Amino acid sequence: MTTSLSGSDQPSPPSAWTRRETLLALALILAAWALAASIWPLTGTVVPWDSKNQFYPTLRYLGASLAHGELPLWNPYHFGGHPSAADPQSLLFTPTMLLFGWLVPEPSMQLFDAVVFAHFLPGALAFVPIFLRRGWHPAGAVAAALVFMLGGSATARLQHTGMIFSYGFFPLAFWLLEEALDRRSYRYGILFVLSAVLMVIGRDQVAFLCALTLIGVAAHRIGTDRQPFAYLKSRLGLLATMGLLGGALMAVPVVLTMQFLATSTRPSFGFGVAAMGSLPPESLATILFGNVFGSLRWTYDYWGPDWHSLSEGTWTDRATNYLFIGTVPALLLLWHGIAGGRLFAREFRFFLVVGIAALLYALGRYTPGFEIVFDHMPGVNLYRRPADATFLVNIALAFAGGYLVHRYAIEGMPRWSRASLGRLWAFLPVLALGLVIAAAASALAFAVKGGHIYPALSEIAASLAAAGIVMVAVVKFSGTSRWRAAMALVLVTLTGAELIGRHAASALNAEPAERYTVFTKLPPEQLQGLQILKREIAERNAQGEYPRVEILGLKGAWQNASMVLGIEDIIGYNPLRLADYERAIGPGENAEDPNLRRFPTSFRGYESELASLLGLDYIVLDRPADKLPHHFPRLVDAEVVYGTGRMWIYRLNASGPRAYVAHHVSPVDSEAVLGQDELPEFNRETEVLIDQESLPLLKGHYAPAGAAPETAKGSARIVSYQRNSVTLEVESGENAILVLHDIHYPGWEAWVDGERRPILRANLLFRSVEIGPGHHRVEFHFRPMSLENLVTAASELVKGEDEPIRTAAAPGLR
Repeated sequence: MTTSLSGSDQPSPPSAWTRRETLLALALILAAWALAASIWPLTGTVVPWDSKNQFYPTLRYLGASLAHGELPLWNPYHFGGHPSAADPQSLLFTPTMLLFGWLVPEPSMQLFDAVVFAHFLPGALAFVPIFLRRGWHPAGAVAAALVFMLGGSATARLQHTGMIFSYGFFPLAFWLLEEALDRRSYRYGILFVLSAVLMVIGRDQVAFLCALTLIGVAAHRIGTDRQPFAYLKSRLGLLATMGLLGGALMAVPVVLTMQFLATSTRPSFGFGVAAMGSLPPESLATILFGNVFGSLRWTYDYWGPDWHSLSEGTWTDRATNYLFIGTVPALLLLWHGIAGGRLFAREFRFFLVVGIAALLYALGRYTPGFEIVFDHMPGVNLYRRPADATFLVNIALAFAGGYLVHRYAIEGMPRWSRASLGRLWAFLPVLALGLVIAAAASALAFAVKGGHIYPALSEIAASLAAAGIVMVAVVKFSGTSRWRAAMALVLVTLTGAELIGRHAASALNAEPAERYTVFTKLPPEQLQGLQILKREIAERNAQGEYPRVEILGLKGAWQNASMVLGIEDIIGYNPLRLADYERAIGPGENAEDPNLRRFPTSFRGYESELASLLGLDYIVLDRPADKLPHHFPRLVDAEVVYGTGRMWIYRLNASGPRAYVAHHVSPVDSEAVLGQDELPEFNRETEVLIDQESLPLLKGHYAPAGAAPETAKGSARIVSYQRNSVTLEVESGENAILVLHDIHYPGWEAWVDGERRPILRANLLFRSVEIGPGHHRVEFHFRPMSLENLVTAASELVKGEDEPIRTAAAPGLR
């Protein structure tokens, strides 16, 4: 094959693989995966941060729910009540994790990590049929799979579990789509839809970008055919079937998520917010020199681009900005790919365009025109970090590395001549050399600024020396096809050894398992405090009381440990929260840093009226209350239940009943109160604040608040409190409003003696239902996937009735 920048080159006829070559390629990929996966348990480490602070407790909650015969549609243990069915990070609609949670309700952290890491396998193994159908060398498929599993964002951002799921299925979906279109096969089409749904079900930005790429694959197949209109016409039925089936499978989770986003803290973002998540251009140096900024140092003294080194500010960090793909693939990229012009071959041009487009997207504000894309391309403004496109960049680099190994194994060294490279034959080597110099210079500039010139120079020198040795070997063994095949295997082995050695259980993706003892074995002081707290709550539950807890300041996995411990926490760790709840309670995105905890006018302190209505009666801190930041309200009447070291538990003794019966009604504009004023004064034993939008649903007539007391009495007792339902026994002398201090949210239904009744928004945030005189059995059920709720949510989306609630500081979907 000859490489021509004009695009006139024709790919060589595909060479069939032997059965032995196919099995060997698959075996090498599996062996590399198994070796890499074993490093974490062998070193006593686990994938840290979001993996254990958010996704592991979410999986444990999913498993516990399934073990009790429930789907965790609602999560009462998270932010006072959270719609798990609508949260893209709840894992509820991820079939692999749903099956895992059902089979193993209480997996160890190590098993959880292994299952997450296994999501690389569908994509990694798919490189074998992708390369096979193109006639590309088996060694190239293995090289591509290694970079896909262990290079760049795949390893640096292993903690972002949802993104790993999306990323892992892309090559499989890519291969099945090509097969479906080329064969006009409905069978492959259905398999493609299933794999694509697995890819996009997480509804994160990686899924979004991968879906756009698959659309590009279909458009490319149509556009490059000799008869594009005939090609399209012959496959219209197939494309329509795939589109309809995919849309049907994704309709429910998408509608539920959009319904949640419309009432959440982050329905969309402005360009200024997203710009802060752009990939700094200097980070491209890590493609060639992995540790040039100290990204892999266990001392965590990273000196590359991040918030403290960039004057324009950024939300990226050493993990987001890490792109290393291995010395051998990086060398081939510059040497054979750019200088040799092989990346411009027609058979690779689609992957080149995808890689460049993904890189420009990742660079965000540093790229001319990104603001136009952000403002006008549907879906882009749902995400705040364009640097997430580095996952797609890594996929393109994986294809590039594998393709260049193939070209070397088949053809040997590139030919630098005008005949093969055209008018740019002299420019391309200069460009490659210039990229190396630019990468080294930009990295050294940061190193000088941070006082780390020696380690940066050492990394650059070591990388260049290793590349030089590889270059000599590649040139020496490029004579015959047999030697080239052997050398290709050596290159693959070196790539695997380096990526596993550097990236498996590295400083970017591993921490000692002991840092997450809340899930295993707590220190004695914390264990004792937790036992006291859970015992008190259990005793009060038995008496019909349901107090809530705030866990604040305890580090890491404590933020969402309530999901595993079965404690109704009013805060937690989640980028997605209900906007009204955030405005009313002020929990902030995470419960680790007390400085993020706000106290709005409606919730000025832990002994406020709204705190009492919420049922907040315990506060768990990492320090004595008098050591909290200055903006915290004082706990004047709180009682110390337990206190020592880094575990302090206070009882407020001020919480109100979870449910009560009210006979007096006061209208209130909940949105206005949450935005401006304190909670209006009212008698929480006999009165209720009903939102103005709920008033038309009332059928009875009620005395206004402050009217003369009436003889009517009422009582409410919770007889069953489940994840997705609450059952109460209620008595009332007259028409009344049953108030349940659980969060009001679409999808909840109320039934009184088997008759459906409308749910009313009460006391700003909570649920209520109208009842008549007498004895009643009242049931609240969360049914977000009912046809009624789905139609309502979809119609609101179409009509655009919900105005976005923008928050300047809220980070975006991961």
